[in-house]
Amino acid sequence: MATFTRRGMPIRRSLLTPRCQSVATSPSPSSTSMSQPHTHGPGQPPHTHSHGPPQPQPPQPQPQMVARPPDPVMLAVIEASIRPVDITLGPPNIASALCPHDLEKCAECDVDHTALNRVSRLLVTNPNLRCPPPPQLVSQKLSQVINNTKEEGNTLFKGGLHEKAIQRYTMAINIALQRPSWEAQQIMREELSTIMSNRSAALLEAGDYIGALVDAEVVVQLKRPWSKGHFRKARALLKLDRLQEAKEAIELALSFEPDNQEMVQMLAGVEQGLQQAQLSRQNIPPPLPIS
Repeated sequence: MATFTRRGMPIRRSLLTPRCQSVATSPSPSSTSMSQPHTHGPGQPPHTHSHGPPQPQPPQPQPQMVARPPDPVMLAVIEASIRPVDITLGPPNIASALCPHDLEKCAECDVDHTALNRVSRLLVTNPNLRCPPPPQLVSQKLSQVINNTKEEGNTLFKGGLHEKAIQRYTMAINIALQRPSWEAQQIMREELSTIMSNRSAALLEAGDYIGALVDAEVVVQLKRPWSKGHFRKARALLKLDRLQEAKEAIELALSFEPDNQEMVQMLAGVEQGLQQAQLSRQNIPPPLPIS
């Protein structure tokens, strides 16, 4: 025994008494519980709690997603827009829809089955395709063919063979238009805007200024924030001596790409041409009076 004194009061504590003294026998090897009865000091009753790892909690049930009921107003609008039409089935493999006049698009019957038949033909020519795939899937083979045909046109254009370049660009455009309708439309828009911009440049060099302007207008509609479409339009308008419209087109192009020096120089040249035209109109002598 050892005696300690605190403020004159003797305190006895056995050096052999542990702070936490076990009063139970060791568990049997077959027991899987980590709990043992024990005390935390002299004079305290024995108690039991677990010293093992925390027990895993049962999984909480996931909240179920409840589908919202359809909007009855929208359903009524959709149903009102549906009208029955008479169709006949045509080639290939009786998989195309035609009007009673055996036409895919008929003004008299007021029907146009072009888009429907396009999907049908794609499914017929791809028997392993049971249904349209998700829109994020892109036909890489078709993309490669389009890009290769466009690059052939670029090579011909750089070699000064503008007419042949126009033919290759036209072929690339026709191939791009064959993209399945379930693919993302942005892919087709990007491809068409680039190829038609190149064809506009080739048409301009070949002397077809109207054709170059038409292609440039289509590019602007497909990709309005792209400066090159407005640049192609301005060049075609310059060749047609429509200076004010060319000025507006090049200003719009510079709003998307203000640091393009070629466009800045073009705008300065157009403004100079407009000033000269105005001066020439002011220097025209008045017509002679009729005697």
